[in-house]
Amino acid sequence: MRFTKMEGLGNDYIYVNLFTETVRLEDAPALARRISDRHFGVGSDGLVLIAPSDRADVRMIMYNADGSRGQMCGNASRCIARYAYERGIVPRTSMTLETDSGIKRMTLKVDNGSVREITVDMGEPVLERAAVPCTLEGPGLVVPMVVDGRMFEVIPVGVGNPNVVVLLGESLDTFDLAHYGALFETHPAFPNKTNAEFINCLGPDRIRMRVWERGSGITMACGSGACAAAVASIHYYNVSPELTVSLDGGDLFIAVRDGRMYMTGPAEFVCDGEYPAQGQVE
Repeated sequence: MRFTKMEGLGNDYIYVNLFTETVRLEDAPALARRISDRHFGVGSDGLVLIAPSDRADVRMIMYNADGSRGQMCGNASRCIARYAYERGIVPRTSMTLETDSGIKRMTLKVDNGSVREITVDMGEPVLERAAVPCTLEGPGLVVPMVVDGRMFEVIPVGVGNPNVVVLLGESLDTFDLAHYGALFETHPAFPNKTNAEFINCLGPDRIRMRVWERGSGITMACGSGACAAAVASIHYYNVSPELTVSLDGGDLFIAVRDGRMYMTGPAEFVCDGEYPAQGQVE
């Protein structure tokens, strides 16, 4: 099985082109666990299948590192856009992507045949808690949430997948992300589990964010999470509707216009390779 490894701000996935390769979807969860292992596999935050679509230019089928199915991934969307353009699947600077959370429109900035950055229309955020889905109760947008005996102020946001933005008072440099991230992901208030974004406000147009992703753990970046964090920050901190989200892997630019979220950032190729898929599936 031929594959390509790509990363968006360090959020890395293994991409398999189903226009030329064959992967049975019933085998994909176990394959994702094997190939994502950073010691015994190739090493990644998950597996992404680039597939034909009868609804859009191309389809994304994604699996987290633990084999669970992901509904949406902003960083993977940008990587697919670059892959589809530079590998000749969709030789246009605008394209549509079918995801498990709907059709996304993507615009590419190209220089001498190479994609420099991609803007993804991530759609409208979901702030109605039951639709995230989230069972936390409270009258306002910000609700209290107790995790391991500690009270946090959070804003649940749906961005094609469930997210909870944690308005952190302390510095992210000293916060125990590994401990609390796992507890937020599996908290019973989120029946489908959740991504957890922990943020500090750095100024009128910049926030700092670290993330624990559902099914993958700590990652260097999360595009959908950055959108959720931007929406929460606009409401809570009254920051600019066009802001930079500073992540462990670099910066994403998020703009919220007319109620829709637009994410702009890079996508990079790491390597191409072959993986012995047969006999490697549990």
